[in-house]
Amino acid sequence: MTISPTMMRVEAMRQVRNPYTLAFTLAMPVAMYLLFGASMGYGDISAGHGNVKFYVMVSMAAYGTAVAMSSLTSLAATEAKQGWGRQLAMTPLGTAGYAMTKLLTAVSFAALAVILVFAAGLATGAEATDAWRWWAAAGIILGIGLIYGLFGLGVGLFFNSDSAAALASISMTFFAFFGNVFIPLDGVMLDIARFTPLYGFVALSRWPLTDGVLTTGQTDPLWGVVLNVVVWLVIFAVLVAAGVKRSRSRR
Repeated sequence: MTISPTMMRVEAMRQVRNPYTLAFTLAMPVAMYLLFGASMGYGDISAGHGNVKFYVMVSMAAYGTAVAMSSLTSLAATEAKQGWGRQLAMTPLGTAGYAMTKLLTAVSFAALAVILVFAAGLATGAEATDAWRWWAAAGIILGIGLIYGLFGLGVGLFFNSDSAAALASISMTFFAFFGNVFIPLDGVMLDIARFTPLYGFVALSRWPLTDGVLTTGQTDPLWGVVLNVVVWLVIFAVLVAAGVKRSRSRR
């Protein structure tokens, strides 16, 4: 069996009842958009092909996606370490089906985070000059955001199971502060931010709005932000490989 609709429904309801999931993957991005975008007097100022509210909305949706993917996949990794795979062996659902169910659950919550933030933006005056920019930003967020599932898997496999999910989401928040996501950076801090895990992802998510132009007036080359994403994809894959090796050595 490739996938189990029953298990997916159970897993989805489990996460809905989890206050941690609701707070950090769904409520927090919306609240941060309302705080830093909708409630600020500068929200209606022009920014690229839209306004500042749209800029902040995209940033918070990208952050919510990264948190959802990393935290939920880290839970899957810790469950696997705790022997859930042996339990699955007694059911028609195989390891691939289990992994696919977990991945689809994480993607669903990431998509829900994007929908909620975009709905809040639409309701509070976020604007872009063309409708396709909304769809393009959402597509980039959900497409590239999948790489943070690798980060979550690596954290879940490499670190203590009791703290893996919290570590994954806290790491994303830390990377957001230092990755030009929450606060516009300049000077040396901006130079450092360009090497952080969320910089390229969020810069590409904003691309339909900004064409790479930063709030400081500088312009990021497309190859630079794509390179950032590729390098961190490789690093996350190495983290997963190291986590698999470490988890096997503990058995």
